[in-house]
Amino acid sequence: MLNKYSEEIIEKAKKIKLLILDVDGVLTDGQMIYGSYGDELKNFNVNDGLGLYMMRKAGFKNVILTAKASRVVTKRAKTLRVDKVYHNFHYKIKAYCDIKRRFKVDDDEICFIGDDLIDIPVLKRVGLAACPPNAVGEAKCFAHFITEKSGGRGAVREVCNLLLRASGLWDEVTAGYFE
Repeated sequence: MLNKYSEEIIEKAKKIKLLILDVDGVLTDGQMIYGSYGDELKNFNVNDGLGLYMMRKAGFKNVILTAKASRVVTKRAKTLRVDKVYHNFHYKIKAYCDIKRRFKVDDDEICFIGDDLIDIPVLKRVGLAACPPNAVGEAKCFAHFITEKSGGRGAVREVCNLLLRASGLWDEVTAGYFE
């Protein structure tokens, strides 16, 4: 399954220890839905959720980095046991520096999936930068690769699968599913 990725992407993926995720447009399709009482609704993809579960099972760390505070995101992160959520970071590079320090990782050990202009400073720094095809063109210019699946429609799972396969942990993490 790695044969669809360039050798450069696979080599970058082998170094990754931490996955950072944007929310709107990456974990979701980017739509914001408000209920009649002002409550915010978001659609999350269960396949992405299983991908993040497998990443955690394999020993990777997962972080959410978003420009907007949201109770829904906090709830989803708790369900997925995401290691840390950074809310209200319009200048994501500030949080990125804290993430590196907190998790004791270097740029080349981090994968980030982003989709918009505010993600570009982080996309430019990480070892493996990914964007879904629904990302804005300017962000895609800084991505090492573009997923086949759109944000909120399996893009995160695609990256998780790549990282697990490149690290050689795919068979170990998925063994129970094939018995």
